[in-house]
Amino acid sequence: MSRIVFVNRFYAPDLSATAQMLTSLAEYLEQEGLDVHIVCSRLRYNDASQRLPRHAEINGVKVRRVWSSAFGRSSLVGRAIDYLTFYIVLAGVLLMSLRKGDIVVAKTDPPMLSVMVALIARLRGARLINWLQDLFPEVAGAAGLSRKDSWLWRKLVAIRNWSLSHASQNVAIGEKMQELLQRKNVPDSKIRVIPNWSLIHVPAIPCAESHPLRHEWGLSEKYVVAYSGNLGMAHDCELMLATMRLLVRDTSICFLLIGGGSGMDFLKQKVVEEHLPNVQFQPYQPLERLHLSLSVADVHWISLKPEMEGLIVPSKLYGVLAVNRPVLFVGDADGEVARVLARYDCGRTVSDQQPETIVQAIRGMQSRQADMRFNTALDDRLSPAASHSLWRKLLVETPP
Repeated sequence: MSRIVFVNRFYAPDLSATAQMLTSLAEYLEQEGLDVHIVCSRLRYNDASQRLPRHAEINGVKVRRVWSSAFGRSSLVGRAIDYLTFYIVLAGVLLMSLRKGDIVVAKTDPPMLSVMVALIARLRGARLINWLQDLFPEVAGAAGLSRKDSWLWRKLVAIRNWSLSHASQNVAIGEKMQELLQRKNVPDSKIRVIPNWSLIHVPAIPCAESHPLRHEWGLSEKYVVAYSGNLGMAHDCELMLATMRLLVRDTSICFLLIGGGSGMDFLKQKVVEEHLPNVQFQPYQPLERLHLSLSVADVHWISLKPEMEGLIVPSKLYGVLAVNRPVLFVGDADGEVARVLARYDCGRTVSDQQPETIVQAIRGMQSRQADMRFNTALDDRLSPAASHSLWRKLLVETPP
């Protein structure tokens, strides 16, 4: 059996979504008898000042961490330098360590990683699989960070498409992403849809007075609208703030924001400036407490700007479904999350991007609180076991 080499900037013990998803899959594959290796950076997603050991073996998975600069996420320039230095050192490591017949799986952090890995894989006789958590540069274009009509943008799209067409397989994490890849003329035979999955492996706690975090965080008497995870460019923070303003006098409702990101920093500042009393912030929670922090909510707010559909999928959706909480999705009515909510009858989509409509939806879900805790048991398609199995089958069957 070939070695499986995953490439991503972050890995355990990092708590970023890409790191946790990769760790979950790598440890499963190692338990199944595959020879799994990780090449990542020495950084942590939310604290660039920390340096992790160069080499580690975590639950059987061999981890090699390479040097990069450590400016962190505070500025775009610093982030770009971190990306560039990681690219350069990673390229040298892969050129020296990849073997003929290896399967190298490239995720999408940093952006355009598939291009560099595709070139080196061809040189070394390795097989490339792209695990597409997002699509760059389209994400940058949708976020307004680059001009879609520029020569550079078109060139980046062209070389990225080349790397996808020359890979053995490209794993999309949703149907909308699959449709977008098809429109970009990536052969159907080289696209697989394998959804992300929940990282929670323990039963959820009912949302009630006895919930330990509701007591600890002072939420026992509240209807809790929660947002959990990274809040950034893909999400409409202004719309969330406008909704908070409209509900400022409703003491029965509390907004609970758990996580980080530029949007979280923006909302923290506005909440202080405007003295909004019904908003609470909490840091990222460790994995062993994730079932508690997710189940503390009565409803989870998940949002995605419509122009981002097909480019990313909010992976927090699967954790929310795993703890049997309903979802309020603010985004495209035909988006990936909206399709899941309709398929499993586990929430409501608001697509008109108006805070008044969102308030009506929240009040409606609050009035039907008992009914909204429906049984959202995940079927085989959305379970961790199903996605893990699909990944194993793909890796074992990838042709030489």
